[in-house]
Amino acid sequence: MALTLQSACSLSPQVALRPEPFGALAYHYGNRRLVFLKHPDMVTVVKSLSDHPTIAATFDACGIADERRPSFLAALENLTKSEIIHVG
Repeated sequence: MALTLQSACSLSPQVALRPEPFGALAYHYGNRRLVFLKHPDMVTVVKSLSDHPTIAATFDACGIADERRPSFLAALENLTKSEIIHVG
């Protein structure tokens, strides 16, 4: 299922985020995947997903400009494939 700005997502409870100068490392304890979140703004978005009803609302709350949203949405789509975030 493709993500849209109206999708609801949250960080998997099996994922730990470790802050790094470039952003963060996301480690999934269930599937043992390690994913790099390469920008502090992406870390802020991922941490805030469960606080908002949609991805668009999360972007609004995190101050993500409209021109940056397509790349953020693509990154979130990849994080769903890695099971770092859940849809719904």
